[in-house]
Amino acid sequence: MSEQQLPREIRCVLVPVGNLRLLLPNATVAEVITLATPEPVPDAPDWLVGRIAWRGWRVPLISFTKLAGAEEGDTELSVRVAVLKALGDNAELPFVAVLTQGFPRLTTLNSELIIPTHDGKPLPRGVKAQVLVRDDVAVIPDLEGIENEVYELLQQAS
Repeated sequence: MSEQQLPREIRCVLVPVGNLRLLLPNATVAEVITLATPEPVPDAPDWLVGRIAWRGWRVPLISFTKLAGAEEGDTELSVRVAVLKALGDNAELPFVAVLTQGFPRLTTLNSELIIPTHDGKPLPRGVKAQVLVRDDVAVIPDLEGIENEVYELLQQAS
């Protein structure tokens, strides 16, 4: 694809998770739903909260704050779930879900509005990049890496 064919702007969402904001393409978010009681996954780490029922699927539910070792944020905010379309080609794991606080915020971005802020220190687990988006500090999650880890954990639990 030539440079002229690349999209100038992309619609994204800033998803609040604890004291972090996940920056994701809008097309990745399938739906934001109310938190239902998750079904536990045996011997799973604390960041894999369990599985939730969603549209006929048993979707793994992740606490990104626990995965990345981040602060939980304001516990008074209502907890929701963002169901995300999986990026991998694994037919057994087409969706993953992330605990959120509040609602994702839609924004339109271009390359000039996303400023890398990485200071050279190792990135937290599950984070691909740290960026500044307008006035918000955000992280770009390593969704493919998280999906692979979740899939392996689910296979071990089966």
